[in-house]
Amino acid sequence: MHLSSSGCFLLPILALLLISASIAQYEVREGLVEPLTYLENPSLKEMSGLSYSYYNHTCPDLEAIINRKVKEWIDKDYTLAASLIRLHFHDFAVRGCDASILLDYPGSERRADASKTLRGFQVIDDIKEEVERKCPKTVSCADILTAAARDATILSTAPGDGTGLDLASVPFWMVPYGRKDGRVSIDKEAQTVPMGRENLTSLVEVFQSKGLNVLDLVVLSGAHTIGRTKCSAIQHRLFDFHGTGKPDPSISPKYLNFLRRKCRWASEYVDLDATTPRTFDAVYYKNLQHNMGLLATDQMLVSDSRTSDLVATLASTPSIFYTQFALSMGKLGNTQVLTGEDGEIRVNCNFVNP
Repeated sequence: MHLSSSGCFLLPILALLLISASIAQYEVREGLVEPLTYLENPSLKEMSGLSYSYYNHTCPDLEAIINRKVKEWIDKDYTLAASLIRLHFHDFAVRGCDASILLDYPGSERRADASKTLRGFQVIDDIKEEVERKCPKTVSCADILTAAARDATILSTAPGDGTGLDLASVPFWMVPYGRKDGRVSIDKEAQTVPMGRENLTSLVEVFQSKGLNVLDLVVLSGAHTIGRTKCSAIQHRLFDFHGTGKPDPSISPKYLNFLRRKCRWASEYVDLDATTPRTFDAVYYKNLQHNMGLLATDQMLVSDSRTSDLVATLASTPSIFYTQFALSMGKLGNTQVLTGEDGEIRVNCNFVNP
């Protein structure tokens, strides 16, 4: 698909106008969305202390290094794409995007029970090692993790018509740089990260506490279009929902039969998206409409009046999902960042500097 420069500019605007109409009710009735704040993309403007040109002179090949390394790892193991996005989210959810999730010592977030299934650390270490060779003591681990999550998303998107990426099907966003790495990481704080069993109000409150809104919640949940989870995370839905001894009635009978066969053992893995598990697309929302949301926090998005209209819009118009996912990930990556003298640039992402 080829678009003129004016077409590229108009596409996201048109998409956002459509989605703004679908969520206007929430601005007044629920009081959860500040009017039109979602029309601004923090990733498209200079943030306080962050800049798109931050490494232009000190590490000009940074993005090329990150993209190449992420592609190499995903080519070897496609599941790492979802793992990198999840790792970025866990970092954001505790102290903001300061790479505190990467610190590895007893009592750190990384050692918490909530972090036991996190993966992708070796990808960040590999990138950091090469970056340190080319640009020593220059690039933060927080910047690397943020950009790696962006590239993992793009590399999981379906290709276009053979002449290049389809611009309407790629959730691309620019990453401003200049984040510093945090020096503090506490395992108990990782307990605040959503784990798939919360109710919608609790999830909204978590997102609001980080400066995100209901639209961001629904759109970022769409990251579950790729990735997998252990069956232990959903067995309660399959066999003993809320202590009833019966399955969750919101699960499609056909899907339930599949999951019960797939998840006889808690240690088995199951895809988050049963339809297109390897492709970053909007099919996730169609699955929800067919009662095929794997996690309870996924399926509730289509049954709750605060979010059901958004699910319908994203399911019917995938280009809106791609555009808004980029906007929401831009907001996420710029949340509670450390800049200036507030943090450091770790030489090794696993440890604070001596």
